[in-house]
Amino acid sequence: MTFNSTRQTIVQLLSNMSDGKEIRSYLQRFSEVDQSRFAVIKIGGAILAEQLEETAGALAFLHTVGLTPIVLHGGGPQLDATLKERGVVTEKIDGLRVTSREALDAARDVFINENIRLVEAVRAHGVSAHSLTTGAIEADYLDRDKYGFVGEPTGVRLGLINSVTRSGAIPILTCLGLAPGGQLVNVNADSATRALVHALQPMKIIFLAGVGGLLDERGAVIHSINLAADYDDLMAQDWVEGGMRLKIAEIKRLLDDAPLSSSVSITTPSGLVRELFTHGGAGTLIRKGERIRRFGDKTGIDGARAGALIENAFAHALTPGWWEGFDLDTAYISDSYRAGAFLSRIDDFTYLDKFAVMEDARGEGLARTVWRRFSADHPSFFWRSRTANGFNAFYTAEADGQIRRGPWTVFWKGERDFARIAAVVEKVAAMPASFEGQDESAQGGGAGT
Repeated sequence: MTFNSTRQTIVQLLSNMSDGKEIRSYLQRFSEVDQSRFAVIKIGGAILAEQLEETAGALAFLHTVGLTPIVLHGGGPQLDATLKERGVVTEKIDGLRVTSREALDAARDVFINENIRLVEAVRAHGVSAHSLTTGAIEADYLDRDKYGFVGEPTGVRLGLINSVTRSGAIPILTCLGLAPGGQLVNVNADSATRALVHALQPMKIIFLAGVGGLLDERGAVIHSINLAADYDDLMAQDWVEGGMRLKIAEIKRLLDDAPLSSSVSITTPSGLVRELFTHGGAGTLIRKGERIRRFGDKTGIDGARAGALIENAFAHALTPGWWEGFDLDTAYISDSYRAGAFLSRIDDFTYLDKFAVMEDARGEGLARTVWRRFSADHPSFFWRSRTANGFNAFYTAEADGQIRRGPWTVFWKGERDFARIAAVVEKVAAMPASFEGQDESAQGGGAGT
């Protein structure tokens, strides 16, 4: 079977899945960029030691659907073991391993061996992969007297990487740099990743980790982080400390040097495909993001842009004069008007009338950022959505309860009085349609997207 026919078969299979529309959308988006700019994937040594086959399978899958990531791997645990076996004692200063000649010899052997293992594992899936163990990362001594043979990247030989991608192979790099005079140096994996991101300006920056994402204070994976809206608050939390604090700061530094469209994903090898190709993802998605602005009335809101956001999200035209007649209580809208929540007060309850996310913003984490922002201000509210709405899985996870009424599912959060819930549900289900030419059974739907 040829590559094109294999790709077509896989894409067809994916398209028949429940989230096939999402997958096709992401495939198209990723395929539109030069393949050397699709993604930089950093793989830690622990992943290679424990999940080599899952990692190779995920990389092979991407290649089979026409996407070529630039892969960089480490080998920290393996290097620790080899140094111990050889009786080489090293110390760390400021988190960096002081690298003597003996330690450098061990690092070279470990990194090349791990590189060969990964390349061969990918090739076993019938996919072409190519080792770039040295030469791709140019470096100079960070501080020869202090750190020994530790390098700081000074450049990336894009011609070498592009030559591999043009040949149809996945380039797989190690954390070995070349200093002036051809001297090998040990390069910190985060520094090497930053150099690749600076040179390539990729759409995606991916860290494969055993945990599968950044964890909150309860030990649950944080699904998305909008740095523009969340960074200061997140870094102020007492549970964000040590390695997590350093990781978030490093990711911010990475994204500050990347295009606005770039994002960082932290996930497991087995979750990589879902993280890349579905809105829900399977790890932590981090973007530069944008601010979410709160409005206490319509003053300051661009009504035309708000209407366009809602109509794009619902794929229906609003009834004429809807915005002018809408009794707004509060609105939460992203700077770009690509996501927003519009709430009103009906009798004595808060109603989420429209929760809208544009098609091209889905999967960025904007929806969750807007949701977190308004739900923090409104601990109790109701909303409705078409029962067949694909976004209802998200609503179900966020709601305290739900009930079907005709074509609608009515949700609520923060309410415990069953008699009150029953009365509000009936009122919400009977509310008129908002979209032109749509009756209640066909409408684009309340808060749904």
